Formats: sequence, structure tokens, C-alpha cells
Amino acid sequence: MDEALFILGVSGSPRHGATEYCVKEALLAAQEQGKAMGVRVETKMISLAQKKVSFCLHCDRCIREKALCHIKDDMQEFYPLIIEAQGFVVASPVYNMNVSAQLQAFFNRWRPIYHLNPSHVRGKVGGAIAIGGTRNGGQEMAVSAIVHHYLTRGMIVVGPEPGYYSGGMVWSQDKKEDGCRNDMRGMESVRQVGRRVVEVSAKMRGLTGNERG
Repeated sequence: MDEALFILGVSGSPRHGATEYCVKEALLAAQEQGKAMGVRVETKMISLAQKKVSFCLHCDRCIREKALCHIKDDMQEFYPLIIEAQGFVVASPVYNMNVSAQLQAFFNRWRPIYHLNPSHVRGKVGGAIAIGGTRNGGQEMAVSAIVHHYLTRGMIVVGPEPGYYSGGMVWSQDKKEDGCRNDMRGMESVRQVGRRVVEVSAKMRGLTGNERG
């Protein structure tokens, strides 16, 4: 268990609560999966709550200068984590049948990473989670947006086990953590996303260890 997998969780909500809770649960499940497979898993969570992430200006300066984005905001601390991570668990609250504006800005600012060196993200594994205030409140649409972000960067997309399909989807009933906790089926899909990200990442890197997962 010398080599570790680094899994980065991202909470795309502008506030603390349900989305952060789901990411933390997915990362805990990722660590448990690592133990079951004999693989050391390290995790870290980025929360976009109260962070400054400006939108991309499409100025192409990153391409001309072959450098990360020149905009000085909180993305500067996020770039090294994105580059270092081997797997991602990204979650968003549902806003108007889509991801939050904060998460969309975060995704748009990945552009310099890819143009600087596609291998920084290409071939890495990503799972998606969405939290909605109503039962069928756009979770599938938000998950789809996250999945398509991964695909545009050449990443490998994983979903939960059969029966949950494309990502973790939770009904919070607008009750923040308590609402998520009460949606046991939804939270199981969240945990499955965390487990699958580790399972596939480890196998891709030949870190199958004891393989009991």
C-alpha cells in the first residue's frame, strides 16, 4: 500500500450544507473501498461556498503564454489539486435544472489546464452527484452536465452500480443535511459513486491490492 490514490471531492454549492455533506460521504466511501482493495486512498474536498471563482473571459492568454489562468482568485489554489488528483467526485445542487453558476465557472476555468498539458486531466476518473430539493427536480440534468464536462476533457466517467445509472442523485427536501440523510436510497447512490471512482482508478493504475471490492 505504498502508492496512494488521491481523490478530489468538489462541492459546487454557494452555501454549506447538503452538497458538502454528500461529497464527504462519497469520500468516506472511497476510503473504505480503498481499504477493501488494499489500496491507500487520500482524499480532499474543495468547497466553492464563499470562494471567489471568476468566469472565464475566453481571452486565450493561457494558450498564447502556455500558462494557467492569469486571473488572481481562488482558482489559483485549486489548480494544483486538480492536476494532482487521480479521481474526482463532483457534486452540485440543482439550479434551474442544471449545475450551480459557481460550479460552471469552476469548470470553465479548467480550460488552461487542458491546453497546458492534456495529460493533467485526460484519462482520470470522475463521478457525478446532484442534490435537488424536489424528488424529480433536475438531478439527472445536473449530473449530465458534470458528466459532459468530464467527457470534454477526455476523462473516464463512472456511475454507481446498476440501478442508479449515471450518478448519485439525492432528494434533500430543502432540509440540507437532514434531508439528504433521510434519503437512504439517494445516499447509497452517492456512496457508490465514491466507491466506483476508487475501484476504476485503482484498476487503471494496477493498484488492485487485495481486491475485495
